[in-house]
Amino acid sequence: MLSLIIGFVLVAFTVYAVLPFDFCLNWGSVVVEFLKGAAPVIAALIGIICIFIGIADIKDKKEARREELEASKKEE
Repeated sequence: MLSLIIGFVLVAFTVYAVLPFDFCLNWGSVVVEFLKGAAPVIAALIGIICIFIGIADIKDKKEARREELEASKKEE
């Protein structure tokens, strides 16, 4: 419940900070510049994570195949 409340507060602050009105923080252009600079870094990190997940998946499939072969040999 607490994390849900904190999530709503943070989303509300984000909207307040980005809105282009005088009574708001008007950080919209700064946020866009940050996202432009951070996009390649975020893409690289996501790519690295995907590679690690793919390697782990291949290892899991090999392990499952080996266990199936051992189980079929024990049955015979």
